[in-house]
Amino acid sequence: MGTAVAAGGGGGGARRWIQWLGLCLWAAGAAAARGTDNGEALPESIPSAPGTLPHFIEEPDDAYIIKSNPIALRCKARPAMQIFFKCNGEWVHQNEHVSEESLDESSGLKVREVFINVTRQQVEDFHGPEDYWCQCVAWSHLGTSKSRKASVRIAYLRKNFEQDPQGREVPIEGMIVLHCRPPEGVPAAEVEWLKNEEPIDSEQDENIDTRADHNLIIRQARLSDSGNYTCMAANIVAKRRSLSATVVVYVDGSWEVWSEWSVCSPECEHLRIRECTAPPPRNGGKFCEGLSQESENCTDGLCILGIENASDIALYSGLGAAVVAVAVLVIGVTLYRRSQSDYGVDVIDSSALTGGFQTFNFKTVRQGNSLLLNSAMQPDLTVSRTYSGPICLQDPLDKELMTESSLFNPLSDIKVKVQSSFMVSLGVSERAEYHGKNHPGTFPHGNNRSFSTMHPRNKTPYIQNLSSLPTRTELRTTGVFGHLGGRLVMPNTGVSLLIPHGAIPEENSWEIYMSINQGEPSLQSDGSEVLLSPEVTCGPPDMIVTTPFALTIPHCADVSSEHWNIHLKKRTQQGKWEEVMSVEDESTSCYCLLDPFACHVLLDSFGTYALTGEPITDCAVKQLKVAVFGCMSCNSLDYNLRVYCVDNTPCAFQEVVSDERHQGGQLLEEPKLLHFKGNTFSLQISVLDIPPFLWRIKPFTACQEVPFSRVWCSNRQPLHCAFSLERYTPTTTQLSCKICIRQLKGHEQILQVQTSILESERETITFIAQEDSTFPAQTGPKAFKIPYSIRQRICATFDTPNAKGKDWQMLAQKNSINRNLSYFATQSSPSAVILNLWEARHQHDGDLDSLACALEEIGRTHTKLANITESQLDEADFNYSRQNGL
Repeated sequence: MGTAVAAGGGGGGARRWIQWLGLCLWAAGAAAARGTDNGEALPESIPSAPGTLPHFIEEPDDAYIIKSNPIALRCKARPAMQIFFKCNGEWVHQNEHVSEESLDESSGLKVREVFINVTRQQVEDFHGPEDYWCQCVAWSHLGTSKSRKASVRIAYLRKNFEQDPQGREVPIEGMIVLHCRPPEGVPAAEVEWLKNEEPIDSEQDENIDTRADHNLIIRQARLSDSGNYTCMAANIVAKRRSLSATVVVYVDGSWEVWSEWSVCSPECEHLRIRECTAPPPRNGGKFCEGLSQESENCTDGLCILGIENASDIALYSGLGAAVVAVAVLVIGVTLYRRSQSDYGVDVIDSSALTGGFQTFNFKTVRQGNSLLLNSAMQPDLTVSRTYSGPICLQDPLDKELMTESSLFNPLSDIKVKVQSSFMVSLGVSERAEYHGKNHPGTFPHGNNRSFSTMHPRNKTPYIQNLSSLPTRTELRTTGVFGHLGGRLVMPNTGVSLLIPHGAIPEENSWEIYMSINQGEPSLQSDGSEVLLSPEVTCGPPDMIVTTPFALTIPHCADVSSEHWNIHLKKRTQQGKWEEVMSVEDESTSCYCLLDPFACHVLLDSFGTYALTGEPITDCAVKQLKVAVFGCMSCNSLDYNLRVYCVDNTPCAFQEVVSDERHQGGQLLEEPKLLHFKGNTFSLQISVLDIPPFLWRIKPFTACQEVPFSRVWCSNRQPLHCAFSLERYTPTTTQLSCKICIRQLKGHEQILQVQTSILESERETITFIAQEDSTFPAQTGPKAFKIPYSIRQRICATFDTPNAKGKDWQMLAQKNSINRNLSYFATQSSPSAVILNLWEARHQHDGDLDSLACALEEIGRTHTKLANITESQLDEADFNYSRQNGL
């Protein structure tokens, strides 16, 4: 009776609580029966009553559904009168709950445990802005408590790796970086590396690092590091194996020191030898270069070998008589042909006597030699010489050195085939110069403050006439740069320098210069290695930058890692050239990005740089630019054609243009590209389809042939062959013919000449010129394509690591930067360095839309950079300048 009274008299609140709970349960059941949304069936709290809020002893954990197996979510709380699950904001039906109730003996409070099952179908049917989630809500007399949200995801692991490791051949003590991007999976796969099917433990070998974004880094390669490497990826669903990558660590051979000289032999020579054993080449390393045996005279030239018998005397006497007879015959033929010639230069077909080489008799005439393009040089009327040699000549280095000796000194390795047409001439020109713009500013102590005057060219159309280019070019430019950075450009050469923002400390400014070597290259080819670019110097050499700068150097290689091994080299202070890196190597000191026509290099020190190439196969190709120029000769009936074959770099062709302008030459056809293979076959140049009754080539018909080595290594002076055509009558003013340039067992190009020899009737031939900035030096925000504010947002977004891989590595991948990512990982802001590389690659097109598309594909930003108006760019630059006190 007392219990009942107590319950009835003092338990009015309890009765209301029981009634309310029954009403809630009835409403939930009714809503479920009607199939309606029961999200509003249960309130978030109950009327207040004395007691304790529920405390969760166990909360639901994140779970993954494997294949089609459902997962169970559990939660336990005390004191708890009831526990319900809520998934994706909706209450789970009461019938789907399984609950157990017990009593906590220590506290005497009621403990309730509840669990539910979640199926794969439920997760797949859910389409929301976030993952499928569930949460527990527990009730007590005092109120409700909520557990943490537990996400439920379907586990998987795709089959294909996003990036498999690639095999490498590296020198001993070089760096090995094997990249691995595991397949996409939930949860994210963990990566393990195997060497020859055995796991690699980087904690036991300090030389190996496997922690950097799943990549395997071996800091200094050892011979024992050769082997097959495999990337293993695994999560709770499956394991995947990448393709195996074979790593070969090789050792290049070196020569031992020379042995002692041997005793003097009866032939008055002694020998010394050395062997390639210090160390010997291993694992495919290069064999030692140079001689393994050397001999020299051991009597200081005083050794005389006697003639042993009379038969030797007879033999030598007979040979001497034969030589004298041949000499007399050649002199006689020469004198006869010279008496019969009407031209200043006669071509004598003496191939029967000289093994295919042509003999030239150069004789001066009082009217002046029409072959000498520099008519200011007065001929020596007493000179008459005969030479056997080539007909395809190169320009001399200097106008002042063009003496009588240099004019008639033949090159010894160019052959002539008498076939269709022929005449030669030698072009002479001065070097051109270019003066860069300078800016006032402050300089570090000891810097040269001399200034030169800039001659800016007008902003011309993309297609330029030959006459619109500068008359003199020193191929050197300077500019003053500070903390805001900028861009230094060598117009019409393809060479540029990008100084990033912040590379120079604040309150400092430097006069930075850039030049191109136009003389004899100081980098001499070694073995099969050839020079593929100009030698570019940037300085001052003692300047220190805090962020890598970008140097763009044009090259003439048809880029293919299968056929070329391309190296970046730097000249030391002693004048020697050292290899910085191969463009395919992994390095943390610099970065090379090879585009089809230029190489963009990220560097932290100034100096002189150049690109060299070592052909791996005969299919390695150099790109040559071929062009034909024409001009009238001193003889009013003659017309000269000069055909150039130069490396396909803008600066090489600019030198030709400058020389031809000085000589009065006219471009007769738009230059074309010729792919020249490294197959050792020579180049043939011939004139075809000359109108037979209007023009003739005097006095013979010829096809000029240039040896392979002269074309393959033609990086010193512009290589050209010349032809001289004669009109039958002065009334002939139109010339039409074809110039065929072809490599034996290779490619060919046809230049179609259709021109008037009269300047008043001549149609100007245009050629595509690279459009560079009006001003060689651009400083501050205007020098960059990406506005500074947007650049800062991109860096802030992608420098932060992201679990889904949407970080700077994906930014690099979307911008076709797929190798040597360890270089960017060492930078304080990898995204900023990637954007600097983008600026260097897109200095001409500034394709912001492609960058915006790359960012949208990543999914981190949806800003269309291409839609930014000019006024918005100006406003961004003004705000940036105002914030920095400019």
